[in-house]
Amino acid sequence: MKISVIGGTGFIGSKIVEEAARRGHDVIAISRSVDQDDLPDGATAVPTDVFETDALTDVIKDTEAVIHSFTTPKSLGVDERVQLQKKGTASIIEAVKKAGIKRLLAVGGAGTLEIAPGVRFMDSYIFPKIWEGGAQSTAPIKEMLSEETDFEWTSLSPPHHIVPGERTGRYRVGLDKMVCDETGQSKISVDDYAVAMIDELESSQHSGRRFTAAY
Repeated sequence: MKISVIGGTGFIGSKIVEEAARRGHDVIAISRSVDQDDLPDGATAVPTDVFETDALTDVIKDTEAVIHSFTTPKSLGVDERVQLQKKGTASIIEAVKKAGIKRLLAVGGAGTLEIAPGVRFMDSYIFPKIWEGGAQSTAPIKEMLSEETDFEWTSLSPPHHIVPGERTGRYRVGLDKMVCDETGQSKISVDDYAVAMIDELESSQHSGRRFTAAY
């Protein structure tokens, strides 16, 4: 399958590119600054500004699916990050529609996962305030996607902790509730998160909704 990964050089996006290429997919890695020498075999670097919708449309038009891994700079304030993410997501959605692509998968956030019925992690007293910018800025992605009917969409929320680590190929799946292990930890390696994303790309088990994956 030929796919585009927007934000393909980031912490999560780069691993998604690696996992997709590892499985033999033809991958276009899109970022404002991306070097071909940094990519695995099977991936092609195409520097593109996510906010340039027409240019983005032209880059993705021949792909079968798009993975949205665009993130905002941590150096920005919370409100700036929220507005920038909304702008970037809107541009991606418009480009997907203009290009006639029928599949969009997105990297979501852990903050909107529930830790109790009706209680989002980001609204709880245990949520680390240092993560507020990331949580607030990723929260609109699922809501924006849920309004669309022109393509099939899926959002994959990481667990509480997404960290560097080995690729095991194993994980457990949940929907809106945060997945925790027997010790109460909610965790996955970024490599296994990428496995879950490409598994979803290939199987389309969660079309039209958000899901999560953790150990």
